[in-house]
Amino acid sequence: MPEATATAVLPPTSHADPFAAEHLEHPEPLHHSLREAGPVVRLSRYDVYALARHQEVHAALVDWQSFQSGAGVGLANFRHEKPWRPPSLLLEADPPHHDAPRSVLREILAPPALRRLRETWQVAAENLVDALLATGSMEFDAFDALAKVFPLRVFPDAVGLGPDGRENLLPYGNMAFNAFGPRNDLVAADAHRVAKLSAWVNAQCAREKLTQDGFGARIWAAADRGDLTHEQAPLVVRSLLTAGVDTTVHGLAAALYAFATHPDQWQRLRERPELARVAFDEAVRWQSPVQTFFRTATTDVTVAGTVIPQDSKILMFLGAANRDPARWSDPDRFDLGRDPSGHVSFGMGLHQCVGQHVARLEAESLLTALARRVERIELADEPRRHLNNTLRSWASLPVRIRPAA
Repeated sequence: MPEATATAVLPPTSHADPFAAEHLEHPEPLHHSLREAGPVVRLSRYDVYALARHQEVHAALVDWQSFQSGAGVGLANFRHEKPWRPPSLLLEADPPHHDAPRSVLREILAPPALRRLRETWQVAAENLVDALLATGSMEFDAFDALAKVFPLRVFPDAVGLGPDGRENLLPYGNMAFNAFGPRNDLVAADAHRVAKLSAWVNAQCAREKLTQDGFGARIWAAADRGDLTHEQAPLVVRSLLTAGVDTTVHGLAAALYAFATHPDQWQRLRERPELARVAFDEAVRWQSPVQTFFRTATTDVTVAGTVIPQDSKILMFLGAANRDPARWSDPDRFDLGRDPSGHVSFGMGLHQCVGQHVARLEAESLLTALARRVERIELADEPRRHLNNTLRSWASLPVRIRPAA
């Protein structure tokens, strides 16, 4: 980012509350108005700056020196407020504190490890779809029966969690992602279970709770080698459990919703199942399971002529950037003919999601299994959203399917 200049541009002001229920339910009108308003918009309700265009969001994401994650990726500023939990060593840390945890996870989640999981996850996906079809019911909730079940089955296995208590993972993630927003009714609704859920998740990160062949055990082994401290190891395991479940669940739901509302694209996938990974990336561009993240200005920084003062919070609208018509042709359409690379759903730069290829493999496994067995998928009723301050979440996704002959 360029240095601040004396001839700064005064940004337009929006009085909208991006965390109000109507905007969480239907974010597109607000996103459009923010993009139209300018490259930088001041949100008066929270006294923060907003970036909603792809160019500025992308630039801020890669400039970690000017746009800090270590002061928190939520509205709270860790320079002045105590976090409700120890900050994530990946999401809420910058170099040098960020370097060792990311290096360890990058090695653990490298392609060779995922190649070993591919066959196991493909079989698990096929078994799940076969069991669903065997019930004989052609109408069901695809969120509960597919998008939620599959990641909660295969990913905790890969981390090394035991079978008990996995139902706590989604509520914990919902609570953690809500906490990135203001202290509104959504945060208050989780208050009664913060202690219980946090204690359960923290307990699962202990070495003795993890199997000896999972990602978690490899994180602890890295601590034994000195690549991490033993104090850091459970926090890195926790990062996997926080960031690796809800985002994938809602990303898969986005893909199923996309196909249920775009039957021509479902037929395209059935004819070319190798497009499954592209389909997942296009779905997360189109729906953006992670809608927003904050950064904090480390100095006075100029964006498109506007000076953002040091210590200011900047709200980056990932969902708005992913539908920016200046970056994408016909951005509101889900299209397997599009190259979705460049979307910011997984972040960009130093803090880009280290587990994104894990999510892609989960999606590829499930979508491929479905494409082989299901001729048509369509909505059976109106889907329902689950409101969250950060996530584009689902409560239900009723579908009707026609099995392949």
